[in-house]
Amino acid sequence: MSQDGATEGDLRNTGMSLKHDREWDYELDRIVEAIEERDATKVGLQFPEGLKRRGPAVADDLRELCDDDVTFMLSGQPCYGACDLDTYLMRRTDVFVHFGHSPMKESDNIIYVPLFSNVDPFPILEEAVDELPEEEVGLVTTAQHMNRFEEMVEWLEERGYDVHTRRGDDRLTYEGQVLGCNYASADIDADQVLYVGGGKFHPLGLAMEHPEKKVLIADPVNNVVTVADTEKFMKQRYGAVHRAMDAEKWGVIFCTKIGQGRMEIAESIIEDNDDAYLITMDEVTPDRLRNFDMDAFVNTGCPRITTDDGPRFHKPMLTPQEYRIAVGDEPLDSLSFDTFHGTW
Repeated sequence: MSQDGATEGDLRNTGMSLKHDREWDYELDRIVEAIEERDATKVGLQFPEGLKRRGPAVADDLRELCDDDVTFMLSGQPCYGACDLDTYLMRRTDVFVHFGHSPMKESDNIIYVPLFSNVDPFPILEEAVDELPEEEVGLVTTAQHMNRFEEMVEWLEERGYDVHTRRGDDRLTYEGQVLGCNYASADIDADQVLYVGGGKFHPLGLAMEHPEKKVLIADPVNNVVTVADTEKFMKQRYGAVHRAMDAEKWGVIFCTKIGQGRMEIAESIIEDNDDAYLITMDEVTPDRLRNFDMDAFVNTGCPRITTDDGPRFHKPMLTPQEYRIAVGDEPLDSLSFDTFHGTW
């Protein structure tokens, strides 16, 4: 959901362009083996937005390794995470390959190829330790850097740190992994947390979910160390809540993406408010909502729709908890970050 060009504290623009050439391991041998084992003739390939341009080349490589009767199909649906599978294509192929994310839920029908980063994290860790005064530190990262996670733990321990790590809930594949919607791996006994990864969205969300902790960002992609500062983000969210306080007609969005549906939350809002209307959508965009005559919207799908793109919508776009504040069910100072738990 995010766009290029980072602006501090503005989650609309936290997707940073990669400044390193990368060689990804597409695990072609594993894919070919699955094709042969299943006598597959139809294979679906799904890439996240930033890697769709590589899809044709991967398909070409697989064609050379497989029989001529195997057809490869590229998903053109938007993809923002392991929660965002192209179920239409998946149900119409013998083998379905999802690139770029770790499995949110294991399935015999899906091959997950996480595409680990080859960027060396240790030069930026050398800079980061100067900003970690306490001996106890939590360590978290994204799926792309999980291939070096154990090395990072050992590296910090060799320098005298007591490193705290844990695996969060079922939505997370690895110990120490965080998602843009889930920071359960940071529920550790340490007042400072080191986030290793690119961009600011994940650490800002982490800092929102754990305001009592110092969250230090060690970005090996853009070679910078910063402290997550939620002040500008909080002002943005409070502004959206205030603009929605006078709303009479509410559009309650239920996202139909396989891993983003929270119907029980959507239904609870509808049941309590006669002026709330359920809107089901797959891809939630400002243009699609512009034709609805609503005063404000509540997004029960991916939190990043609200936090990344919220200012682009023509009417206030709130999280479920922000909605409760706007209608007076909860106090203004209770505002917190919206997170996902569990799988579909």
